[in-house]
Amino acid sequence: MSRLLIALFIAASTLTCARAETWRDALPHSPPSRMIGEGDYRWFGLRIYTAQLWAAQTPVTLDAPLALRLTYARDISGQRLVDTSLDEVRRIDGRAASDATLERWRAALLQVLPDVRTGDHLTGVYLPARGARFYANDLFTGQIDDPALARAFFAIWLDPATRAPALRQRLLGLSQ
Repeated sequence: MSRLLIALFIAASTLTCARAETWRDALPHSPPSRMIGEGDYRWFGLRIYTAQLWAAQTPVTLDAPLALRLTYARDISGQRLVDTSLDEVRRIDGRAASDATLERWRAALLQVLPDVRTGDHLTGVYLPARGARFYANDLFTGQIDDPALARAFFAIWLDPATRAPALRQRLLGLSQ
């Protein structure tokens, strides 16, 4: 009986000491990351989300870890997020990725991008040469171990060819 009590005590202690990793934990801590900029993405005047870019240093490039945090103002299905993301990857990258690659990327993104509701947060942490980790409302949803997909995904917001150049400027801290 005492062995059972000891085992239960150890299990309970482990559970209370363990904490879930947050998106901030996924970023390097030295130097610490800070919010570089933020802005709204609007489509035909409707606010779709507010974006924040977090990084340890400026200028921000896709050669260093960063986090992009989106707070949604609308309900959007995960399928729609994936389709829109891949449309933008195709538009920015031209035909650099083959159809087979895009289908593989679609499957990977469907695993990490859930449906969102008004007020939900989606955060992606970009880790160069490794991939990316994703969080919905600060809970880990999965990771992508494909550096090319991760780079193409974050380029949607950070590449000079982005559909939202004013938002890009704000995220990079280049305009108010």
